[in-house]
Amino acid sequence: MIGTTGSFAINGTRISLQPSTHKWSGRSELGVDGNNRPLYPAIREFEMSWDLMPVSDLAQLINAQLASVTGTLVMDLPQWGSSIYTFYSYSGTVAREPQVGQYFSEHVESVIWVVGNIRTN
Repeated sequence: MIGTTGSFAINGTRISLQPSTHKWSGRSELGVDGNNRPLYPAIREFEMSWDLMPVSDLAQLINAQLASVTGTLVMDLPQWGSSIYTFYSYSGTVAREPQVGQYFSEHVESVIWVVGNIRTN
């Protein structure tokens, strides 16, 4: 499904501060098949990072992570494998706890947030 917001979003709500950088994480090979082709897990992870983030925006990520402890999230992310830069709504995702750096004047530095359990096929 095409992303509802056209940007990074959690359950249809735009992430307040869009990431500074973002990427699909590489998958580790599980092994090889009988034709010597690599086998990969069916799920992927996506990593977002921010250089500097107000603590109020960090709260949005923390609340989403806490919600995914007992349920799942619908994340709007750049579509994997698309020939154009478009956002797609991935359902059933779970979020890791955000990693944060030092506090600086009501902000945090070096925020990294990973969302997993993303099925792209």
